[in-house]
Amino acid sequence: MNTLNSGSSPLSAFTRRRFMQLAGAAMIVPRSVWAGSGRPSASNRITLGVIGWGMMGPANTKAFLAEDDCQVVAACDLDKDHLQAAVDTINGRYGNKDCKAYHDYRELLARDDIDAVMIAIPDHWHAIVATEAANRKKDIYGEKPLARTVEEQQAIVKAVQKNNIIWQAGSWQRSVAPFHKAAEIVRNSLIGTVTHVEVGLPGGHHDFPGTVPALLKRLSSLPDKITSPAQIVPGTAAWDLAVTEPPPDFDFDRWLGPSKMEPYIDARVYQNWRWNYNTGGGQLLDWIGHHGDIAHWGLGFDLSGPSEIEGFGEFPAANAIWNTATKYTVECTYRKQVTHYAGDVTMTIAGGSGAVSMGTKWIGTDGWVWVDRNGFDASNPEWIKGDSLPEGLRKIKLYESKEHRRNFLDCVKSRKPTIAPVETAHHSTLPGHLGLISMMVGRKIHWDVAQEKILNDPAASELLSRPYRAPFKLA
Repeated sequence: MNTLNSGSSPLSAFTRRRFMQLAGAAMIVPRSVWAGSGRPSASNRITLGVIGWGMMGPANTKAFLAEDDCQVVAACDLDKDHLQAAVDTINGRYGNKDCKAYHDYRELLARDDIDAVMIAIPDHWHAIVATEAANRKKDIYGEKPLARTVEEQQAIVKAVQKNNIIWQAGSWQRSVAPFHKAAEIVRNSLIGTVTHVEVGLPGGHHDFPGTVPALLKRLSSLPDKITSPAQIVPGTAAWDLAVTEPPPDFDFDRWLGPSKMEPYIDARVYQNWRWNYNTGGGQLLDWIGHHGDIAHWGLGFDLSGPSEIEGFGEFPAANAIWNTATKYTVECTYRKQVTHYAGDVTMTIAGGSGAVSMGTKWIGTDGWVWVDRNGFDASNPEWIKGDSLPEGLRKIKLYESKEHRRNFLDCVKSRKPTIAPVETAHHSTLPGHLGLISMMVGRKIHWDVAQEKILNDPAASELLSRPYRAPFKLA
């Protein structure tokens, strides 16, 4: 039987103690009574504040609004229009005007009557808000990736552990049946011993809010044909036309927060902040918490990581409006001395090249299985049938969750770990972070899984963190 590394990192060692503490705390509840017929009384509902009303904020909030034992009481966003939309949505659900609007997340977190928060904000703000929320003893539903840098992720993990709060990462694929079944096929050794894993992610950039056409229209009079913000750099006429004043109802300076000051360009703010390394991590970091997370789940590597990482990428100019990698490949080696597998496991993470199919594919000595949001395939046709494995094959049964936000609420009440706790979110994204660092320095890096540090490479080690713009700092 393949087993998880028993050494792992200092964070992971604490995790095991914490897991056992939480697992044995099923009878500890944050309120006097959670059960009851019909909709629980106001005093027996989980009170929730939502921070961020961009891409995932509305969907997450609407899922919480649908649950009778949850009451959304506050919303925060730096865009007045988005904030008003959030308040209107919440009040519309309850038929009142009770939802309180906040510009400053700290004022929301200071409320003693809020039990939990949903955080769906750009990556560069994750660590500051999450550590503050943890220190305020708020249980957290936080979007992936866990943070913009490895050091920030470590800070979040420590804050969550120190304060014994419940964390659910937005890696919602764990709560979807095909991904659960695929991971169980691997964990039950039906494909034999895993030797290689393929993780296919998107490449390029995607204009989520549809702001690029208006930008390109402004540039249409220029002699040089511009088709993407990735072509636009400072010192050009296109750049000068792209830079505008921020909308009056959007607090752009605070939105930039700890990241370096840059001029306002609408094509790299709302949702498209992902495509600039000042605020996001590109497709690699945007997706590693999904298909990379599922790869780790099947392998049993939720508290482990690769020992060697080598990344290759194609990038626009470093100072372009969109500068994240458009194509990338990351080769990882998980050493048997760390994982306690029979042999080393290699993983290829790729996006934009077509060399690896979108989704997660585990390849073993006796077969293979592949899963994506729109497909499921395996070397054994019998495994494809049904939503789950036959009970006789489920010697190892993985954690089951039918709905990701519901799982979070259940765990807030039971004080048991969620299906995607903070330690898992941290380790799931490490291959992406380390792969990007390898691309940046142009060489293979060696990772000490136990100590969580890059070995013998000061330049690469510097990229585990990033400088903060004053006066911003971690809580």
